[in-house]
Amino acid sequence: MANKNKAEVWLRGPLEGIPPLLQPVAHALLQAREEINGLVVNFPDKLLWERPAGMASPGFHLQHLTGVLDRLFTYAKGEQLTQQQLDYLASEGKDQQQNVQTLLNNFNHQVDRAIKQLGETDETTLTETRGVGRAQIPSTVIGLLVHSAEHTMRHMGQLLVTASVLVSGS
Repeated sequence: MANKNKAEVWLRGPLEGIPPLLQPVAHALLQAREEINGLVVNFPDKLLWERPAGMASPGFHLQHLTGVLDRLFTYAKGEQLTQQQLDYLASEGKDQQQNVQTLLNNFNHQVDRAIKQLGETDETTLTETRGVGRAQIPSTVIGLLVHSAEHTMRHMGQLLVTASVLVSGS
């Protein structure tokens, strides 16, 4: 978990280079990164793919967090997914060759990419329509970016519970 004496990211003030309307998205992504890094820093590789009570494994959550940020930010740019992104999606939870550190590094790199993209996002585009998936389900730039933060926090919470259950039972 994050340092108990350290204020949450959103309470530390504005992030340089991030448009004001996107500050909450950046704050949530950075908060999730801090908490996930603190949570899994000493998490044992042997428990990474365990699924207590049929829940998704910690490894799945780490893979999914990385992949979903990549996909949602791709849609926010008005682009469609590449074959590599589709292959990654299909492998989430199945590619169990990676260890905790590799998955954590991948997630941290994806958060860095997301923060960079937030800084490059023109606030005047936030209400522009963006298509999601092959069906091109309509969303907006802001809808996709906010959902990326919400979805990241949701899986961070699930990861926290699953990892805690696994560690307490080992």
